[in-house]
Amino acid sequence: MTDANAAFFDAANGFAGCIAGLHEVLRRQGLLEGVWCLDPKETLSPGQHEEIDRVYEAYPWLNDDAFVEAHREEWLRG
Repeated sequence: MTDANAAFFDAANGFAGCIAGLHEVLRRQGLLEGVWCLDPKETLSPGQHEEIDRVYEAYPWLNDDAFVEAHREEWLRG
């Protein structure tokens, strides 16, 4: 969990990409169309995308993608 959180919240880069990292997870789940932030300079840090890929592959049991997929349409039509 610590490894995954470090990737999502961008601990390696002083948390500079934390919002974009969480947006990336939500984008992968189909809940957001992109990782845009209000501040256009706030983006994924260099290497953060690869770190998120790595933890997704290393710890597939930690994500809730199947749960989100099962309910996404219901939530989005709100």
